[in-house]
Amino acid sequence: MTLYASPILTSLLDTDAYKLHMQQAVFHRYPAITVAAEFRCRGDELLGDYADEIRAQVAMMSQLALTEGEFQYLSGLPFFQQDYLNWLRDFRYDPQQVTIDNRDGKLQIRIAGPWLEVIMWEVPLLAVISEVVHRHHSPQVTPEMAVSQLRSKLAQFKQMAGDIDISRFKLMDFGTRRRFSCGVQQAVVSTLKSEFPYLVGTSNYDLAHRLALTPVGTQAHEWFQAHQQISPELANSQRAALQAWLDEYPDQLGIALTDCITMDAFLRDFGPQFAQPYQGLRHDSGDPFAWGEKAIAHYQALGLDPMSKTLVFSDNLDLDKALALYRHFDRRINLVFGIGTRLTCDIPGVKPLNIVIKLVECKGKPVAKLSDSPGKTICQDQAFVKALRKAFALPLVKKAS
Repeated sequence: MTLYASPILTSLLDTDAYKLHMQQAVFHRYPAITVAAEFRCRGDELLGDYADEIRAQVAMMSQLALTEGEFQYLSGLPFFQQDYLNWLRDFRYDPQQVTIDNRDGKLQIRIAGPWLEVIMWEVPLLAVISEVVHRHHSPQVTPEMAVSQLRSKLAQFKQMAGDIDISRFKLMDFGTRRRFSCGVQQAVVSTLKSEFPYLVGTSNYDLAHRLALTPVGTQAHEWFQAHQQISPELANSQRAALQAWLDEYPDQLGIALTDCITMDAFLRDFGPQFAQPYQGLRHDSGDPFAWGEKAIAHYQALGLDPMSKTLVFSDNLDLDKALALYRHFDRRINLVFGIGTRLTCDIPGVKPLNIVIKLVECKGKPVAKLSDSPGKTICQDQAFVKALRKAFALPLVKKAS
C-alpha cells in the first residue's frame, strides 16, 4: 500500500466550530479535568491496515498552529474571549495523547489527556481517517465529480420544492468529520455558496474564514457526558451541563443538543429556566418528526411561542429528508438543517464511512451516551449505564454496544 507523505490538514481551524466553542468553556471552567475518548467504526469495514498512515498524519498535526490571520479572524468574532485566544495561539497537538493500533484488522484508537487538549482531536482525526481510506479506495475521484453530483441534487431539490415556499429553508454544512477529502468539502461548500441561496453557514472554521461564511455550532455530546462525572449528583448532570453552557455563553450559541440521555430525559430537565434563554434545540438521533413534535409541544406547555425558537436537524440528513421536515414543520417553528456526509461524501461508487470518536471516561470514571437510537449508544461499563438509566428514570434495555 502506497503511503501518502504530505499532511492532509494544513490549518488548525480545519475543524468544527463547536470544538473551539466547547474548548473555550473548558478553558474557563475545567482546565484540569482529564478525559479519554475512543474511536468506533459502526460499519463492517476493516480499517486496521491504515493505522501506520493515520499515525504518520497524527504526528504531522503537531506542526499545526494558528496563523496571525486566523488569530485576528477569531478575535473579530463575538464568541471568543481574549484570554482563551491567547492560549489557543500557543496550542499544539500532542501526538503522544493518541494511541493507534491494528488489532486483527480493526482500527483501534484511544485518546487520553487533559480535556482542554483532547477535545480538539475528534473532528480533524476523523477527517484524516476518512480521507486516508477514501483516497486508497477511490483514487480516481475528483472534487469536480463531487460538484457534478451536488448540482444534480440541487436540481432535484428545486424540482421537488416547486409547489411550496422555500424562502425560509436554511442549510448548514456539517460535513467535516466524514468528508471524502478536504478538497471535496471546499468544492462542495464553495458551490453551495454561489449556487444555493439557502446556505447560511458551515461548521468548519477554516472554510468559514476563507469563504466568508458564518461559522455555526454549539456543543457536542461530550459536553453532557463529561458532566456525568463533573456534577456531584448524576441525576443533576444534564442540568449542570446546560447551566455551565449558559454561564459561558449567556446571549449566544444557544442551541442545546438533546439526545445524550434521550429526548424524554432531556425535556424533563429543560424547564423554563433553560427553555427561555436557550434559542433552540438540535436533533441528532431517533425519529426527527416525533422529536420535533415533542419539542413544539414542550415549548407550548411552557407558554413559549415555538416561532420564537429554532430546531436544528442534523441526524443523517440529505436534501430530500430536509425538505420533508421543512414541509412538515414550516411556519410552526424556525428550522435549520445541518447536512454532513450526504454533501461532502456523496459521490457515485463511494461508500461513506460511519465512524465516530466519543468520550468514554472523565476523571478516570466512565461516561455514557444513551441516545434516541440504540445503535448509537456508547459505553462499555454496563454498571454505569444502569446507574445512568436509574438516575434519569429510563427503562433498562439490553446491553449497550
